[in-house]
Amino acid sequence: MSVQSPFTFGLGRRKSSVARVRVKPGTGQFVVNKKPMAEYFTTLRDQKAAGAPLNLLESASTYDIYVKVHGGGPHGQAGAVQLGVARAFKDLNPALFEGLREHGFLTRDARMKERKKYGRRGARRGFQFSKR
Repeated sequence: MSVQSPFTFGLGRRKSSVARVRVKPGTGQFVVNKKPMAEYFTTLRDQKAAGAPLNLLESASTYDIYVKVHGGGPHGQAGAVQLGVARAFKDLNPALFEGLREHGFLTRDARMKERKKYGRRGARRGFQFSKR
C-alpha cells in the first residue's frame, strides 16, 4: 500500500554543500530554496554550472526542478545542485546515463577543505619564525 511519488530525487554534494533535488514533469521551473534559480545564483558562472546537465536534455523545459541546498558557499552549492540534478535525471531516464557520465556530471568531486593541524597556523602554513 505504498504511494508512488510524482517526484524523482537526486542528492548532490560538493565541498561542504548538500543539495536535495526533486524533479517532476511540469512547465520548466527551476527553483532553489524557494527562489528562482537566476535569483538564487546571482553569478552567471554558478547559473551555468547548476543548469549544465539540462543542456544535454532536449526536453528540459518539460520538467520542474525543486532544490533545497545548504552549507558552503555559492560555487560549492552550484556544484552540489549540478550533481543532484544529474543524478535525478539519470534515475528518471536511464538512457541519459552515458551522456551525463561522459560530460562528468555524475562524478562526485571529493576535494574538501584540509583540516588545520596542531603546531601550525592553518592546514599547512606554519607560524612565523624569528631567529632573534
